[in-house]
Amino acid sequence: MARKTSLSGFPEWLPEERLVELHVLDVLRETFELHGFSSIETRAVETVEQLLRKGEIDKEVYVVSRLQEDEEAPEKDDARLALHFDLTVPFARYVVENGGHLTFPFRRYQMQKVWRGERPQEGRAREFTQADIDVVGDGALPFRYDVELALVMIDALAKLPIPPFVLRVNNRKLAEGFYRGIGLQDTAGVLRNIDKLEKIGPEKVAQALCDELGASPEQARAALQLASIRTEDTSFVEQVRALGVNTQLLEEGLQELAEVVGEASRRAPGTVVADLSIARGLDYYTGTVYETVLVGHEQLGSVCSGGRYESLASTGKKTYPGVGLSVGVTRLVSRILAQGMAEASRKVPTAVLVSLVDEESWSQAQDVAGQLRARGIACEVSASAAKFGKQIRYAERRGIPYVWFTVRAEDGSLAHEVKDIRSGEQVRADPAAWTPPAEDLRPVVRPAGA
Repeated sequence: MARKTSLSGFPEWLPEERLVELHVLDVLRETFELHGFSSIETRAVETVEQLLRKGEIDKEVYVVSRLQEDEEAPEKDDARLALHFDLTVPFARYVVENGGHLTFPFRRYQMQKVWRGERPQEGRAREFTQADIDVVGDGALPFRYDVELALVMIDALAKLPIPPFVLRVNNRKLAEGFYRGIGLQDTAGVLRNIDKLEKIGPEKVAQALCDELGASPEQARAALQLASIRTEDTSFVEQVRALGVNTQLLEEGLQELAEVVGEASRRAPGTVVADLSIARGLDYYTGTVYETVLVGHEQLGSVCSGGRYESLASTGKKTYPGVGLSVGVTRLVSRILAQGMAEASRKVPTAVLVSLVDEESWSQAQDVAGQLRARGIACEVSASAAKFGKQIRYAERRGIPYVWFTVRAEDGSLAHEVKDIRSGEQVRADPAAWTPPAEDLRPVVRPAGA
């Protein structure tokens, strides 16, 4: 991997590593488009007020200001500009502002950089790339989209050079209905503590529920019993009901979660788990919540997460409910590279280096390169007419598989030959017709050992 950058938390890739990242982005893009999602891009900045409307993330937001004081700068802190920390909040603003020009339900995907002022560590950066998909409705959105998005993301992740993964699903209605049923009314506070379960363990979570929220030991124990339920099918429904809590909100959440898990387990068995410990930290989720972990790499955290939100996007008169999932592309690529899970077949896009026999042949070499490029073959021309051996060694260092030679025969005609510098094979070639094997046309990203 590339060396650590001088500015912690802002990863930079070497060219061959960037090819792996581009492969991940291309696979996601192609899959999202196959499922009917349209691409958008939103601005990098939002107002502080817009970003902080939902969720307790104020310490993570980077505020943007000019070095030279701006006389027209807003007086209110909430009107200042800040870099977006995710793509969902900017998307909600985008929908409200462009609702009259969109067709609903609106299916979008978005791949952009985001920024968070977190402490850099493995899997967490201050600048990173996310790839999101969302479906948003006008006033209402059928629950079926919660099921569909899980299936779309399973399809996308299954095509990436990563280990097996598990999409863990829960429903906030289920959790909140249960907490209220046992007498805990600060459901957001309970969710925030349950969300720390894997980090600090059940004993500390139980203590926090008692100390911070005033829960009794029995209430804390019941909340942890719910969070301990995990099934690969809909059997979680009976396990929850066996806990003896019954509320309308709980029942609604059970039915919705059963629909997601039932359909996903039928279409992609083993990839979806009902995990009732999943809470998600952001407050705008109102129903289904998702988290995805790589099997054997659970300590990395979730590589794809999201959920249902009913009122994140709203004009006051109109509400746009939605459901979405976000892939942490940088987190995924970092693990792929660190563990050698995949690699590019070569370092550069260039397939052919067109050599120079002398300095006067540069223009002629550009003619050859132009013919090759016209047929989609990436190539570059040598900068100088060094000895052929030196030009070949340059191609080797760059990872270019072929070197093109043009020489003038005694009768004045031009003879073209191309050399595969890996095998040493050199053959006659016509620049208007020659094409490398399909696997050499462009770099290919393959799983390790493939």
